[in-house]
Amino acid sequence: MKEFLNQLQQDKIAGAIGRAEKKTSGEIRVFITRHEPKNVIAAAQEHFNELGMANTKERNGVLIFVAPRIRQFAVIGDSGVHQRCGDEFWTATAAEISNYFKRAEFTEGLLHGISKAGDLLAKHFPHRRDDTNELPNEVARD
Repeated sequence: MKEFLNQLQQDKIAGAIGRAEKKTSGEIRVFITRHEPKNVIAAAQEHFNELGMANTKERNGVLIFVAPRIRQFAVIGDSGVHQRCGDEFWTATAAEISNYFKRAEFTEGLLHGISKAGDLLAKHFPHRRDDTNELPNEVARD
């Protein structure tokens, strides 16, 4: 876990989130857990709610949840994302991250996953003039 966190360039990740969110009204977060969840998707959903991601105006929050100790991650989103983006969103975003993680390129994997998520969100939730950043961009962790 410590090695994973030492490799992450958290400022670059926060910057990538900011750039992705300039194209969309969607909100993207990254969460790194030190725990070893038995079910990474259930753990991601729990943290999604704890982070207040279900409170976005258009229900268009996306969480990239990483559990480095068990070498798993999940990409989950709110109901608006499910309704408008479909399975392509999850498949494309997860594939983008997975390819880099297999090579232990963790920051790069997150950067590319965030970019892909931003592009896909922009198709269905374009940035509006009155859009505000509803959630923090920094990497969250427990």
